[in-house]
Amino acid sequence: MANVRISERLPSLLDSNLARVAYGSWALPKLVMELQHPDILTRQRSLAALCDLAHDPEKAYQAIKNGCLEQLKLLLRDNEPSIRTRTSELVFLLVAHSVGREAFLCCDVLSPLAELIDESLHACKLNVHRTLNRMANFPSAALSIVSMDLFPRLMAKVTKEEDEVIQTLLLSTISLCVRVDPLPALACNGVSVLGKQLSKPSLEVRRAALNALLAISVPLEGKERVCDEGLLPVLVDLLSDSDPEVQANAAGTLMNTVIITKGKLQALMAGALPRLLLLVTSEERAVCVNALRALTALAEAPSGRCNLLEHVPVLNSRMGAHEDQAIRRAAQSALQVVTWTS
Repeated sequence: MANVRISERLPSLLDSNLARVAYGSWALPKLVMELQHPDILTRQRSLAALCDLAHDPEKAYQAIKNGCLEQLKLLLRDNEPSIRTRTSELVFLLVAHSVGREAFLCCDVLSPLAELIDESLHACKLNVHRTLNRMANFPSAALSIVSMDLFPRLMAKVTKEEDEVIQTLLLSTISLCVRVDPLPALACNGVSVLGKQLSKPSLEVRRAALNALLAISVPLEGKERVCDEGLLPVLVDLLSDSDPEVQANAAGTLMNTVIITKGKLQALMAGALPRLLLLVTSEERAVCVNALRALTALAEAPSGRCNLLEHVPVLNSRMGAHEDQAIRRAAQSALQVVTWTS
């Protein structure tokens, strides 16, 4: 016969770390109000519940509308590490939505978040750098990071950070910010810092460092710094890397740098021509195009042009037979320079 007694135990699937969510339209306002509660456990449970709800764009909008971000700015400075960690996680989840990113910039959440760049607790620090990286994907946020003069701290952090994941996030954030304004990174010796990461065994670190170096080599000062730091031989070696993305970015950085005479001479001395010619036949579009463009610039030097005249058939094969229009155009430009006669 069935037993009608009700157990006093909580359901097995009920998370006791989450705050109780009120019914209907009162749910989000109540949770936001509890973020101000003096009891640490209440704040922790409210943050956990909000993290659970923030995956839903509609719930995220309601939380922001009820003043959630203003409270989070205070909680990012909380003395309790677990509160800071949960708060940084919630901020990361909120900025996944467009409404969250707009509110993030309007409410200036970047300032208290930037204070946690050197946070000692790993989980909190990881959330902070994930948030900065996510925001830096948007030009307006990247400009805000640049305007706050965070580059010196980010660059210093790259050399000191031991965690590979955080170091990769740092380099990715730097790369995204350099694309909107490379000058602050150049002012704090960014080329030297990035150059030291190119020899790291971690593929992710090398990729991220090359992405940033590719962006920083666009202005004239960046090209000159790459030459002055002696990075061209390193870039030539990276053309033989097994990863296509590393090859493409190494060729792209060479493409940018060899525009200036100093870059041409150093690249030719480092043996860039045979390495680049090997990449011309690559099936990876970015690798092939960047290699062809780098060869075009090197062909402007008499010695480079003289050597490349022997490899005209390779360039012809790319111009006529390849189905990709960008590769055909790059090969055509290279042929025009190599076969030019006065």
